[in-house]
Amino acid sequence: MLSEVTAVRYVTPLREGGSLPGLVETDDGRGAYGTYVTKFSGAGQGRKTLVAEVICGQLARRLGLRVPRLVGVGLDPVLGLAEPDQEVQQLLKSSGGLNLGMEYLSGALGFDPLAFVVDPAEAGRVVWFDALINNVDRSWRNPNLLVWHGDIWLIDHGASMIWHHNWPTAQTASARAYDASDHALAPYGPDVAAAAAELAPLVTKELLAEVTADVPDAWLDGEPGFDGPDAVRQAYADALLPRAESIHERITLEGGGK
Repeated sequence: MLSEVTAVRYVTPLREGGSLPGLVETDDGRGAYGTYVTKFSGAGQGRKTLVAEVICGQLARRLGLRVPRLVGVGLDPVLGLAEPDQEVQQLLKSSGGLNLGMEYLSGALGFDPLAFVVDPAEAGRVVWFDALINNVDRSWRNPNLLVWHGDIWLIDHGASMIWHHNWPTAQTASARAYDASDHALAPYGPDVAAAAAELAPLVTKELLAEVTADVPDAWLDGEPGFDGPDAVRQAYADALLPRAESIHERITLEGGGK
């Protein structure tokens, strides 16, 4: 499970995201304070955004990709009473309990393709991973990549695994191809074949069990058609495991290449 911290101060909203994430200061209960970009359970996009962030973020980390550390952020709705912004106040009031925090990478810059070169091997790993999770939100218009200490970091996976919005069609949806022609790293000649050879064997039943176990029960309870959180976790694993084995054969890059 995710380690948990407690929100002690809401710093500022980050209005770039549609779900209105915010910068939050936290206390881990042992005297260590931290700052996290927090996505809230009460946001309009719902808890499935948080589930996707956890599964995709933890999977990326276990595959050797760089993602900010994830934690559960406990929030007392009283924290919202002091907020002058009515929208923020309402969001905090409706997000009591557990939310999701992503470590704030102080000084990180947004990815600029004109200022940063990505080698084909790394580009291939990112494109392959995005194909695995069906990430539709890593385009040149909105890369969702940060550059921190000279390295690329992956952020914002809440729009991934769109099949979990309609579980009865998940098997068919998760088998679909991945169009990477608009991907932020497509111009760098991503070596998808090498990435698949390296990463696909790592995506095992055991790994997916570990990753899905990191999702709090509270975000999975009550999912229609399932008899409990563990059944939902298994559904995510059942969609991702076969996709890892063959998705590299169905990735379309610019010009229809592979």
